[in-house]
Amino acid sequence: MRQRLALIDMGTNTFHLLITEVDENGKHNDFVRTKVPVRLGQGGISNGAIAPESYERAIKTLKDFRKQIDEYGVETVRAMATSMVRNASNGDDFVKDVFKQTDITVEIIDGAREAELIYFGVRSAGVLDKQTSLIMDIGGGSVEFVICNDQDIFWKQSFEVGAQRLMDKFFTQDPISPENVAAEKAYLTEKLQPLTKAVAEYRPVVLVGSSGTFDTLCDIDALKKGDTSRQQVQPAASVLALEDFYRIHQELLQKNHEERLAIPGMLEMRVDMIVLASIAVDFVLQKYNLQTIRVSAYALKEGVLQQALASM
Repeated sequence: MRQRLALIDMGTNTFHLLITEVDENGKHNDFVRTKVPVRLGQGGISNGAIAPESYERAIKTLKDFRKQIDEYGVETVRAMATSMVRNASNGDDFVKDVFKQTDITVEIIDGAREAELIYFGVRSAGVLDKQTSLIMDIGGGSVEFVICNDQDIFWKQSFEVGAQRLMDKFFTQDPISPENVAAEKAYLTEKLQPLTKAVAEYRPVVLVGSSGTFDTLCDIDALKKGDTSRQQVQPAASVLALEDFYRIHQELLQKNHEERLAIPGMLEMRVDMIVLASIAVDFVLQKYNLQTIRVSAYALKEGVLQQALASM
């Protein structure tokens, strides 16, 4: 018995759609894997409401997703909304509107559930092993951290320190000033105190970057080395050498918008936020003395898929 599923991850920056067919053995065949830079948090995240233009873009994108879902005759649709919607004063109205205009029921998930689903997605990419890892998923609104191995979650928490929030706070000039880099790190030191405590207790040795920013860093790194294979097929699991990360990180700090946009592998939708995200990655590597970076192309929606497969 085959079943078609559509999984939608409505992030603060990007909306993802995965349409897949699952057979009775749990094998799945993906028909559609797409991401759209909706920027739901733009112009509103710091005021705690979805701004009108962002609202419009989101509805339009979900109408497009609906068309694709109908074209493929999908039986089950799961749509998850995260940080921006769960914190927005007009989040409930938005969810009602989405249902009215697209017939898509949106689940607003809390940070702990988001972290858990990210873990299952990352685990299915095959990047975890017996060693204790720290998963970091940088969204536009929140950043999820999970301390785990391939068997268990030891600790998890979501922090409202996503790249759009950091950008609104610290990206006042371009290239970013050294003072603002220092200010962002001081802010993270304060906000991530529960993580610092958990790291001292569980001692992770590997940083596992989940999707988004980390995918882009790997794309840039591969193209710098003349490797174009990622452009055709993105691997589920990758490794990013520490020195390669720092080479790209320094470049991101020194260049302005146009110069960053010209970096092969850069996505326009990440061109500014990646600066703040990269500073956060640097902070985590330094603060917690992590020497290895692995990258999972899978995240939340693949986690939902894993749970759907487990319940079949």
